[in-house]
Amino acid sequence: MRKTILITGASAGLGAGMAREFAARGRHLALCARNTDALESLRSELSAKYPEIRISLRALDVCNYDQVFEVFNAFREEFGTLDRIIVNAGIGFGAQIGTGHFSTNLRTATTNFTAALAQCEAAMEIFRAQNAGHLVAMSSVSAVRGFKGPAATYAATKAGLANLAEGIRLDCLGTPINVSTILPGYILTAINADLKNAPFRVDVETGCRALVKTIEREPASAFVPGWPWGLVARLMRWLPLGALARMG
Repeated sequence: MRKTILITGASAGLGAGMAREFAARGRHLALCARNTDALESLRSELSAKYPEIRISLRALDVCNYDQVFEVFNAFREEFGTLDRIIVNAGIGFGAQIGTGHFSTNLRTATTNFTAALAQCEAAMEIFRAQNAGHLVAMSSVSAVRGFKGPAATYAATKAGLANLAEGIRLDCLGTPINVSTILPGYILTAINADLKNAPFRVDVETGCRALVKTIEREPASAFVPGWPWGLVARLMRWLPLGALARMG
């Protein structure tokens, strides 16, 4: 059983939701995010409900790459070992390409892919030293195909992260290190709260319960919730561009 779990972007959304689910399962938590006030509130909530678990907090801006390595290693030293690291921190901002908002798209690309690369590097250094661990890359159903308009950069970063995780998985074949790519559909968080077209969206509690149940299985790759997103993703791969454009 993976007893000690590190989650980035744990102050809100899927990160906080997964922390609640893992805490209910008796797991020790290493939680990090930029918003330390929200982390402290979450720790107070979980410690009151589950006093038997250890919860450690650290401030982390994942775009500060040196800090990523420092924080991950500090957690490892504190707990002695890290059994699972969930690369979850990300943002959903974006603008249609070529409309004068390069800085917005660059921020999304940097946070969702380059910073995720730093997290994967730091996690894998720890797992290689331990010769054990479970790396979880939080991608998205949007990784399956290109998305139009403001979602174009976001979808591209999630596709990049999914490919990165698969490459790491290839490196780890035959070792005690597992790598999972998780591709959530629409789970109600701040990233998609304002979307008018968010089919099959579920509330964060339902979504995070499904996420943790899936992560515990340690699949190579999985769409969450499995129904209907496994089927939807298969259909998306074959849709002509005209049909795909009408989905946005």
